[in-house]
Amino acid sequence: MTTTGAGTVVRPVRATTAAEGATVRRRQGLQHGGWFVAPFLALFALFVIWPLLRGLYLSFTDANISGDGAHFIGLDNYREALKDPLMWDSLGHSAYFTLLVVPCITVLAFFLAMLAHHIEHGTWLWRLCFFLPFLLPSTVAANLWQWLFNPGTGMVNHVFGIGTPWLTDKSYAMLAIVITTLWWTAGFSFLLYLAALQGIPAHLYEAAELDGANAWHRMVHITLPMLRNITGLVLALQILASLQVFDQAVVIQDFGPGPEESTRTFVQYTLEQGFTSYRVGYASAVSIIFFVLIAAVALARMRLLRNREEGGR
Repeated sequence: MTTTGAGTVVRPVRATTAAEGATVRRRQGLQHGGWFVAPFLALFALFVIWPLLRGLYLSFTDANISGDGAHFIGLDNYREALKDPLMWDSLGHSAYFTLLVVPCITVLAFFLAMLAHHIEHGTWLWRLCFFLPFLLPSTVAANLWQWLFNPGTGMVNHVFGIGTPWLTDKSYAMLAIVITTLWWTAGFSFLLYLAALQGIPAHLYEAAELDGANAWHRMVHITLPMLRNITGLVLALQILASLQVFDQAVVIQDFGPGPEESTRTFVQYTLEQGFTSYRVGYASAVSIIFFVLIAAVALARMRLLRNREEGGR
């Protein structure tokens, strides 16, 4: 602070530090970015948060699909659901489907990606053929395989010279849905593996080859370790998607639960309770139970991945 001849006090302007400037820019960025995020947050709240909260409220009532006044009944829906053998059977069918699909689709997608990655001629055609089924709607894929599995006119039995009742015998009904799912959805995991394979540095293979490593050793010691993260992602996505199986299981069985109810999945059971039995409150309780199970699986997968990363450091 200085004083002029006229006695006026002049205070110098304090220079803005770099930290303060960065803080100001950060605040401006958050303000501007908020306008870009706001539409997504509004839609997320409208179509995810609000239905979840609404379903949680309905799960404590005896609401029905007619819209009549719902009465609060506490935990009665949850008690009934946990004692319902049909619910546990449906959960078992979804878990069994998941155990069959996830390992098979992971291995199949990896094999197809390796094949497409090393093919020298017509690469684009092979990649298109492997990925194309994933672009089909679920109803189209299910109806196609329903025709292929037809015991009388289906191509599967005709080509292999067998008479397997794929869709009418409970021993084969779930297997038919698994085969349909593998053909229909393997393309997505195939694309993830293919992108990851293309990201592996070529000099790693060249150095290993100079050291005398054969193709098997290169795959075991280079390819698979480099694909560990993408394999974890594929497993997580496939587990979550398989537990929620519905479309192909319903359509291939003509919107029924399959022979002796052997293909009724958890999602199908929930919809039957809400839209066939008109018990919206009970169906909401079952949905919340399923949501908790899915969240538990996702959290367990995250914890396992975190522990593995910490152990590898």
